[in-house]
Amino acid sequence: MFEVYATTDETMGPEDIMEHAQRAEAMGYDGLNVPDAIHDGLLLATLALKATKKLKVGIGVLVAFPRSPMNVAIAAWDLQRMSNGRFELGLGTQIKPNIEKRYSVRWTSPVKRMREYIGSLRAIFNSFQTSEPLKYISENYQFTKLQPFFNPGPIDHPKIPIFMGAVGPMMTALAGEVSDGMITHPTNTPPRYIREVALPVLKKGMDKAERTPDDVRLMLSSLIATGKNNKTLSLELEKKRNLLGFLYSTPAYWPSLNLFGWQNKGEQLLEMTRKGNWDGMNKIIDDEMMDTFVPSATYDEIVDVLVERFEGLATMINFPLPNNPDDDHLAAAAIKKLQVVSTGQNKFPSVS
Repeated sequence: MFEVYATTDETMGPEDIMEHAQRAEAMGYDGLNVPDAIHDGLLLATLALKATKKLKVGIGVLVAFPRSPMNVAIAAWDLQRMSNGRFELGLGTQIKPNIEKRYSVRWTSPVKRMREYIGSLRAIFNSFQTSEPLKYISENYQFTKLQPFFNPGPIDHPKIPIFMGAVGPMMTALAGEVSDGMITHPTNTPPRYIREVALPVLKKGMDKAERTPDDVRLMLSSLIATGKNNKTLSLELEKKRNLLGFLYSTPAYWPSLNLFGWQNKGEQLLEMTRKGNWDGMNKIIDDEMMDTFVPSATYDEIVDVLVERFEGLATMINFPLPNNPDDDHLAAAAIKKLQVVSTGQNKFPSVS
């Protein structure tokens, strides 16, 4: 079966997230992913958890490097306490230009830094829970002081799941080695890419750390176009076409383009951004690319499409809420099917 997580549009702010989370819980979703992009992911997660009772809430993904691990650890600990164990922390690196120019933070080797970031978090969590002295010293982070006054103390659910967003092979291997799960990027979620590129590398990381399939989970964050009828579906497809045009203007997301022989598409899109030609980018994303990257069908057929694409690859998947709440019952029926359908796999897929 799939665990089904609701998506949240990047433009959704604090004023709307509580109602959004309540809709997701009422529709039967297992969890909700909130972004950290236009609005603060920790704030959105706080409000979503406060508005719900059973729904898991994860950040997919929090931009880690501009934030001290201590600040993130305190916030995550508070969210886990407040929600009685429903919080999941997703972490991502972002690209160098954003880290340096949008956040004004020094860029260092991202794989090493993410390893140390997660190591810092777990050391801090351990000190919170056990009151053992805090001592984590690495190249990027040194944590050696936590007075009792600043220690929030133990909680009932101290193991906060840490997921990693990963695209490239080194970061993917690190996710297999040190994280509780990996969140795929929409650009690297085609089944062929997952099967041929992501899973073998993830397995190498797992093997290096002598981890088992029980230790690492995989969440598929595919762009999904669906709706109650063909008209609604067509509108959703065009939104996804526009989004792919923007995403693939970033070279860091080109590994999947390279796999399918579409390197020139990314180069065209990058050149368009340099010229400020943002409006024409969707024309580069042709129908073949859309079929490859965006599973699509109406609500009564989308489950079959998703199972055909992703069966056996993972047991966690994102699924969008309808734009129109009047269609919630149609999406809820699809969600229920995804939760009970046999995926042919109830663990992390084994990779030879």
